[in-house]
Amino acid sequence: MPAERLLPTTEAEDLVALAREIARDELAPLAGEYEEAARFPREQFALLGKSGLLGLPYSERWGGGEVPYEVYLQLLEEIASAWMSVGVGLSVHTMSCFALAHHGTDAQRDRWLPEMLEGGLLGAYALSELQAGSDAAALSTRARLDGSEYVVNGTKAWITHGGEADFYTTMVRTSDEPGSAGISCLLVDGSTPGLSASAPERKMGLNGSTTAQMRFEDARVDASRLIGPEGHGLKIALASLSSGRLGIAACAVGLAQAALDEAVAYAKGRTQFGRSIIEFQGVEFLLADMAAAVESSRAMYLDAARRRDRGLPFQRQASIAKLVATDAAMKVTTDAVQVLGGAGYTRDFPVERYMREAKVPQIFEGTNQIQRVVIARELRKA
Repeated sequence: MPAERLLPTTEAEDLVALAREIARDELAPLAGEYEEAARFPREQFALLGKSGLLGLPYSERWGGGEVPYEVYLQLLEEIASAWMSVGVGLSVHTMSCFALAHHGTDAQRDRWLPEMLEGGLLGAYALSELQAGSDAAALSTRARLDGSEYVVNGTKAWITHGGEADFYTTMVRTSDEPGSAGISCLLVDGSTPGLSASAPERKMGLNGSTTAQMRFEDARVDASRLIGPEGHGLKIALASLSSGRLGIAACAVGLAQAALDEAVAYAKGRTQFGRSIIEFQGVEFLLADMAAAVESSRAMYLDAARRRDRGLPFQRQASIAKLVATDAAMKVTTDAVQVLGGAGYTRDFPVERYMREAKVPQIFEGTNQIQRVVIARELRKA
């Protein structure tokens, strides 16, 4: 059952209705098949681009929708409720555009941003490395300036859309200054010679979303693709992540809503001892707790988004929303399997896939342990 929406304008209502229609008619019927085959949904991202849904929070000047983040996240939830891989992919693409949209020059934005926002180019975000996950400042991928080009060497890990993306917003070390001071941001073309993808990771879930290491071997990147000044890369990355965490929170709520809907429908139709199992207190209390978790998680991401839209600090609220929503999605999807019993453990019903897909949102865009560190750090500042 679609969640009730409290949207600020009729235009926003129309956008969410469009996303719901696409999710219902174009995404949901294909999700199971594509996930089973680990097939990347490139055509579906193209459809989102043609429908104007790939650049929603960004300026109309460069082809975006210029909608409030509050509205964008509710569209994202609708997409994720139908197909989590596409929802996460939309969130990652949006985050990958952040550096250029907020820290690029007008000339850079004029050159690249329209095609990124209108769906011609699909993005990836390349920060993590095998030895630099939670400790992002420890990254070692190097970019050495050689005339008018950077020569990049190193390996990025856990890259969503790795090998499929058209551009990679990439954090590299451009100097030997310690910690974050030597990190810069490059907008790397996916066809750059010397850039290649390893074999996709073999994952528990989100198999339609390709994840791979990206190798840079003397890859030459024009210096015009430096976003912001040298040394500002980690600041840009962390600002991107604050907004990206809200995207993952919205996706997690969409996944949890889908699991709740499936569990309620099954409990209404399943009969034991002459009654629908939804009438048994053990089941109805479980469903009630699931609904409470979904609603409260939605409220958390909307509160953080409204703060962002008003120009208020929202980093702590974003981390709380990501923490609460992804933990809730893990519990709700697990409980959905329990409601369906043995049927829930089979691939005849989607809840087993939902449960597998719910795990990784607790890990990416900063593990939930890191979210606790961020929240505590923000509390110390208060």
